[in-house]
Amino acid sequence: MRKIITFLSSTLLIFVASFSFTTVAKSAEFFTIGTGGPTGVYFQTGNAICKMLHKSAISADHGRKKGTAKAYRCTAPSTGGSNYNIGQIKEGEFQFGVAQSDWQFHAVNGSSKWEGKQFKGLRAVFSVHNEPFQIWARKKAKVKDFKGLKGKVVNIGNPGSGQRGTMEELMKAMGVDNGYFKSTTELTSSEQVKALCDGKIDAFGYSVGFPNGAMEQAATCGAKALPINLVGGPVQGLIDGADYYAAATIPAGTYTGQKKDVTTFGVKATVVTSNAVEADLVYQVVKAVFENFDDFKKQHPAFAPLKKEDMIADGLSAPLHEGAKRYYKEAGLM
Repeated sequence: MRKIITFLSSTLLIFVASFSFTTVAKSAEFFTIGTGGPTGVYFQTGNAICKMLHKSAISADHGRKKGTAKAYRCTAPSTGGSNYNIGQIKEGEFQFGVAQSDWQFHAVNGSSKWEGKQFKGLRAVFSVHNEPFQIWARKKAKVKDFKGLKGKVVNIGNPGSGQRGTMEELMKAMGVDNGYFKSTTELTSSEQVKALCDGKIDAFGYSVGFPNGAMEQAATCGAKALPINLVGGPVQGLIDGADYYAAATIPAGTYTGQKKDVTTFGVKATVVTSNAVEADLVYQVVKAVFENFDDFKKQHPAFAPLKKEDMIADGLSAPLHEGAKRYYKEAGLM
């Protein structure tokens, strides 16, 4: 008898779950936010936005009259990163994406990798955390700076990622190409730390907010972030020639065994969309984040320093989406 009751209970739960999902699917509009590797802050950013939207939807449901507002549900899958996300938005596959500020600039202006593929319809939503570009090297590689990477096995990042694009910009500034290294790999951000700790690669370059769990894992296995000389060097020229780059510092003690500040350069993480995405959706996404701002900042340590007034200006090269501007004006931020 107990087995029959258990079976019936399980069947009922499955039915209820299916009914609930069907009800939501019929009444809500689903959309996608492109992120990055599952160990990176982009993935956390996309899912934090979805979490805030879900929180707002629950609050709204308590006072909403039937049929008075459209409900939205989002998903934030792991992707290839900045350029991949922008490309998918351009194709209409994604409605939003997280992207480095430099690749937002290049996409909307048709420069660098976006030459001949200009995306004039790209729109900015807001910027998020700072992203210092970091070169991590394993201890046995005995590398002290970029020049020490000569003849080493280096991961330059997967095609389509902002990581790959920034690494290539740095290499160009330093006057080297892939031939400078013993060999290069195209591992994703979620694969590179294990490869470094296992000795399969000697170093990798990565743009990511800090603190980052994957970088702490690298530090724990003896790897360290290399300082990038800025003053009077080629990287300073790279920074001076582009508004979307800025000097950056990873403070001492951020990671295990890090006794000194690490000087480098970096970009901003930004959330972008398309002018083809309806204004109400963008408005609701922005509203969800900005009206649950304290909760949003708690979703990752990299979000803690965020200020609303900076998020609607810093690192944004594309025009603001009309839906975003509508909220900013209503909230008195513009």
